[in-house]
Amino acid sequence: MAIAPAAPGPQSKQINRAEIVDGNFVDFARQLGSADRADPALRAELNHSGLDLATLEQLVESQMMTRHLDLMARVLRLQNRVFYTIGSSGHEANALVGHLTRHTDPAFLHYRSGGFMVERLRKVGVDPIMDSALSFAAAASDPASGGRHKVWGSRPGWVLPQTSTIASQLPKAVGTALAIEHARRVGHDLPIADDSIAVVSLGDASCNHSTAQGAFNAVQWTRHQGLPVPLLIVCEDNNWGISVRTPSGWIESSFSSRPGMRYMAADGLHSEQAWPVIAAAVEHCRRRREPVFLHLKTVRLLGHAGTDFEVDYRKLSELEAAEARDPLLHSARLLHAAGWSGERIVSAYESIRSRCFEAADRASLEPKLVSLAEVSEPLAPYSPFKVRIEAERDDFAAERVKYFGSLRALPENQPPKHLAIQINRVLTEMMVKYPQALIFGEDVAQKGGVYTVTRGLAQKFGGKRVFNTLLDEQTILGLAQGYANMGMLPIPEIQYLAYYHNACDQIRGEACSLQFFSNNQFRNPMVMRVAGLGYQKGFGGHFHNDNSIAALRDIPGLTVACPSRGDDAVMMMRTLMALAMVDGRVSAFLEPIALYMTKDLHQPGDNQWCFDYPEPGKAIEIGEGRVYEPEATDAVIVTYGNGVPMALQAARRWAENTGLRARVLDLRWLVPLNGEWIVNNVEGVSRVVILDEGRRSAGVGEGVYTALVEGLRQLPAIERVVGADCYTPLADAATTVLPCTEDVYKALNSLAEQRSDT
Repeated sequence: MAIAPAAPGPQSKQINRAEIVDGNFVDFARQLGSADRADPALRAELNHSGLDLATLEQLVESQMMTRHLDLMARVLRLQNRVFYTIGSSGHEANALVGHLTRHTDPAFLHYRSGGFMVERLRKVGVDPIMDSALSFAAAASDPASGGRHKVWGSRPGWVLPQTSTIASQLPKAVGTALAIEHARRVGHDLPIADDSIAVVSLGDASCNHSTAQGAFNAVQWTRHQGLPVPLLIVCEDNNWGISVRTPSGWIESSFSSRPGMRYMAADGLHSEQAWPVIAAAVEHCRRRREPVFLHLKTVRLLGHAGTDFEVDYRKLSELEAAEARDPLLHSARLLHAAGWSGERIVSAYESIRSRCFEAADRASLEPKLVSLAEVSEPLAPYSPFKVRIEAERDDFAAERVKYFGSLRALPENQPPKHLAIQINRVLTEMMVKYPQALIFGEDVAQKGGVYTVTRGLAQKFGGKRVFNTLLDEQTILGLAQGYANMGMLPIPEIQYLAYYHNACDQIRGEACSLQFFSNNQFRNPMVMRVAGLGYQKGFGGHFHNDNSIAALRDIPGLTVACPSRGDDAVMMMRTLMALAMVDGRVSAFLEPIALYMTKDLHQPGDNQWCFDYPEPGKAIEIGEGRVYEPEATDAVIVTYGNGVPMALQAARRWAENTGLRARVLDLRWLVPLNGEWIVNNVEGVSRVVILDEGRRSAGVGEGVYTALVEGLRQLPAIERVVGADCYTPLADAATTVLPCTEDVYKALNSLAEQRSDT
């Protein structure tokens, strides 16, 4: 049975290459003839490799499976029955890596690691053909993602789903390797064996990505300090990045002599040669707890994907030469040397083809996701009642006293304090409440952070739970994902909001997508603290006064909290930690730098922006804002962060000068924005000021405006007071970009005049 003929059309020439590769194997295997014609030298080499017959037979079967899954995908794509065609043909040697690693070694796979995936699934008793067919067909019963993406993923096989990986999986693979070792130092029980290793695969072209280079640097930086990093990095080198050729010898030249990283090269086209090298690489990584860069030489067959016409950028002679190096041809030779006849090999090959198409037929009949509710179900799981119970849980009183020193020293027994002090105290509380919690980032330990928010925590909890990282936000967020994968509860700090932009894909494309693309089988709970926003009186310029929140607001599944005062910060942090524990969610805690040390509200020395520390057991539910002057009905100011004290100051001045009173709404939760709460607190009021310290475009204020338009039967008069679409400059020029109290006061007066005119 040959591959089904190509349908006419522009894609047929690529399908024809698949037919050639497919036909080459069948013809080659048949020509091998009876077993007594086997090459004795190859038989001797096979025996010397240590690759026994039973293992060889399983590996070649896995290689045939992944090849036929590729061929099947290309045929059925033309019938609109398969929706993904990036294949693993030519990379079948990664099946050896899948066999030689354990099913409990966490794996983060390149999209061409189909052979690895087949072997990993077989280890846990799963049919890799049916499993993959369901994923190809986007069936709701797809065990990996529930029909949301074609991913390599398995909960029992510890393969954490990846989408179109361009090195973005490396930081969290590094984090997972470090977490495996760190767990022992903090007494945390791992969900896997203590001597597990993390495995990550990527292509040769992806090695050049800045994300990959940052991960490699983090590995070397860690090893330079003598710390263990049990990470196996598998570079599947086929010499191509879509249509761009990797310079000959580049990978070896770049990685063979890197300090702190063992380089090992294996010929992925000849399994008997690759087997002992891969076995040694895995053993070295596991026993020595050292990182290994396994350079696995492969060849790319069938193009980058089903829609890639290689003849547009490669000569036909070059394609034919690549097809002659097909590793499956050599695997057939190995089976022949081990005693299989050519006809037996062809029979096995055709049997697997039939299984693939039969599985595809069954998978195509499976229900698909048809509603938004079905699609989004695992995106942002939320159990409000359970989260509230966990947030209010206060059964750790004795431990709190131990870390704060005495009953009298407990924060709720202290005078009112400003934001930075209260965040420090709630972080202490969370570290006591959750022994698996870790705080890390740039400068958070001995220095206590740039703004001293984490001061003293390293002394209280030790350097194993509060520690500095290298200066790389991708690594910090990769570490957070790795620690979370291993059951810990990370609280990473990003020093400034502007620095988050350097690594936002680790949250957008990796952390927040995991529950969605794994159908809630995997989770990486964390609370990312980010110091940000403006109003530092022109100090530091743009990077220290970044008011761009758009990169946080548009991430599906992310919760963004922004307290304006210390007591709110405490209660919101309790909720976010509970959300991470109960529902495995990722959150951003956006801390207004300019309010860290703010004590006064209306005049120097009034201490009206210092607040009592809320007693344990008090928390704020997600979406619950704060209302100031709820009885005021002349106007409403909707704001957050630095805007809250500004709004209160403007409202007081407005009342003194006009006798009109304004209600102030502090959103507190920026994502998800609680439109219903906003509407309920604006209903019946004729004037609204939307005060958004972010930028006019893509700011929170746009969301507030939309909520009002969509939720109110009759719109009030509305004024927006927002930041300019401009970077924040240095010194006094910053005041030209950011809104101020005077702007809010003028907006209130403008609205009052409009209403009096009408």
